[in-house]
Amino acid sequence: MNLRIGHLSTFYHTAILLMAEGKPGMQWRLFGTGPAIVKAFEKGELDLAYCGLPPAITGIAQSVSITCIAGGHMEGTVLCGKNLLKDYSDAPDLAVILGQFRGRRIGVPGKGSIHDVILKASLQKTGLSADVTVVNFAWADQVLEAVVHDEVAAAIGTPALAAAVKYYAGGKVLYPPAKLWPHNPSCGILAGRVLLETQRDLLGGFLRAHEDATAFLRNRTGEAAKIIAGYLGFADEELVLEALRISPKYCAQLTDEYIASTMEFVKTQRALGYIDRDVTAAEIFDASLIREVHGPGEHYSDVV
Repeated sequence: MNLRIGHLSTFYHTAILLMAEGKPGMQWRLFGTGPAIVKAFEKGELDLAYCGLPPAITGIAQSVSITCIAGGHMEGTVLCGKNLLKDYSDAPDLAVILGQFRGRRIGVPGKGSIHDVILKASLQKTGLSADVTVVNFAWADQVLEAVVHDEVAAAIGTPALAAAVKYYAGGKVLYPPAKLWPHNPSCGILAGRVLLETQRDLLGGFLRAHEDATAFLRNRTGEAAKIIAGYLGFADEELVLEALRISPKYCAQLTDEYIASTMEFVKTQRALGYIDRDVTAAEIFDASLIREVHGPGEHYSDVV
């Protein structure tokens, strides 16, 4: 059986390493945003996917039959912009950083993505929702272009986006991922519930490969950047390395912190009107398989 696996254009996840390795039995499909991945699950077009958890929460609230069976990456949302802007070294208070965008626009990937939810929650928390315009884009590349051409004053999105803003727009990180929303579930492995019930051995094999790849990203970062850049053919190795350094927390384990952070998103998404009911941890997660594959402990905190 070929696993139909959805992934995003976020080249720092393990998906690109597995694709470059040519693992058999994996059929890959690229999507622009997490909500598009959830829609593909709803249509029966995917078996597995790499996805931030907020779109999954929205789908589960609407009865899409998916569950998160493993982690992958934490703290993958970054606020970035051009060099003349204030950053966290100038003002550690997020309200001050976001306050410089009163009357201006911030670009972010699609509505309902983890980046969109974090940005809107941050604006609400700092009392700036009415003063800052959020502009959603279908693809992260479009957000980069908008920053380069000053169509938006700043952007919030992946570490790859932040690295590209630095690389192509002379920009910088304005507020780092660990401070913006600690332990946020920027990448989890979603699976169809029927597949989890019927193909546990097959999924276990995938999770072992996924966990090995997270270790490679943590421990052999330079080599990983070289492989990713070589496979993609369009990304400079230094740009890939910069993205990996901006947000270095990789592991396949579902930790208590990862799950607790996800449950905070449930509250936030309901407050923002993205879901109309509370979604329980049992609906979102099935950690039984990754805990068999991974064993005790976690590796996100290996990088401080």
